[in-house]
Amino acid sequence: MARPALTGDGNDRSSDVRGQANSQGNRGGQANPQGNRGGHANSQGDRGGQANSEGDRVSESQVSKRRLFGIDRSGPPPQATHTDQPWRPWTIPNLIGYARLALIPVFLAVALSSEDGQDALAVALFAIIGWADYLDGFAARLTGQYSRLGALLDPLVDRLLIIAGMVVAWHFSLLPRWALAVVVAREVFMLVLSRYALRRGVELQINWPGRLGVAPTMGAPFFAMAGLHWLAVIMLYVGLALSLSATVLYVRRGVRELRARHPQGSSSA
Repeated sequence: MARPALTGDGNDRSSDVRGQANSQGNRGGQANPQGNRGGHANSQGDRGGQANSEGDRVSESQVSKRRLFGIDRSGPPPQATHTDQPWRPWTIPNLIGYARLALIPVFLAVALSSEDGQDALAVALFAIIGWADYLDGFAARLTGQYSRLGALLDPLVDRLLIIAGMVVAWHFSLLPRWALAVVVAREVFMLVLSRYALRRGVELQINWPGRLGVAPTMGAPFFAMAGLHWLAVIMLYVGLALSLSATVLYVRRGVRELRARHPQGSSSA
């Protein structure tokens, strides 16, 4: 009578073991679908990561194109243009700047020797010198050949070209002389201010009114020499307003930087 009891006890244990094994198998089966789902989620995450990386590459390409064509002007100036950097005179952008500078006296000679200041060759020379300003900036961004000399040469040539155009417009009375005198006085003042700032170690970085004012200020003598007097007058007044606003901002920033570098109040205290 004891033997059946032992057998029954063994059957109960074996059945319990089998039941536990089956339950573990069921849990393993449940784990496998979860693992499969996890693997599926990981693969989707990988595809999402690849899509994000592709999107990043596309956005970087778009940003580089915007910066290349001068649309995106965000961020600090290039390191090579800082005051403590070498001049690097022999770069492609600087060669373009030298050519622009050399053509200004040629333009003046041709324009002032004409009968009425509206000579086609003089107009073409002025346009070439003016548009080459965008060419040297494009070349600098394309090649990465930024330089300290280029940062100073480019605005210098722009101001000399504006003064040359205003001289021609004044000589032939193509535009209101009072406005021409204000523009020339402003450009000469900026040349003196830039030189003074350099001696003091102050960086006069171009601001947005100054950047926007270059095109209409250059366009005024160009359209005047081209015979479009009404458009030249509009350009002159718009450029004058932007240029004067930029000058105020330049002076305010320069004074602020000088005070920050040489705080008189703290030194006297």
